[in-house]
Amino acid sequence: MYIAKVVGNVVATRKEESLVGTRFMIIQQVDKHENPIGNEVVAADYIGAGKGEIVLVGTGSSVRVGDVNKGKPIDAAILGIIDEIQ
Repeated sequence: MYIAKVVGNVVATRKEESLVGTRFMIIQQVDKHENPIGNEVVAADYIGAGKGEIVLVGTGSSVRVGDVNKGKPIDAAILGIIDEIQ
């Protein structure tokens, strides 16, 4: 998992059938001081994160374990909205 900032969203009117209804956000990995690091990534958003929010992101097979994501072709998902980093 890593910390990221939501920097935009993706609109895809045509997509793989299992992804219909899924929101996609563009995220930028950040350090603990919210400085950008790494490349931007598209992540599935099941919790309703908004642009500018700091989020917790999971990647790989671990984001396809739950019933909601099982078998979906996603590699990154927003798992939580971070209120505070200490």
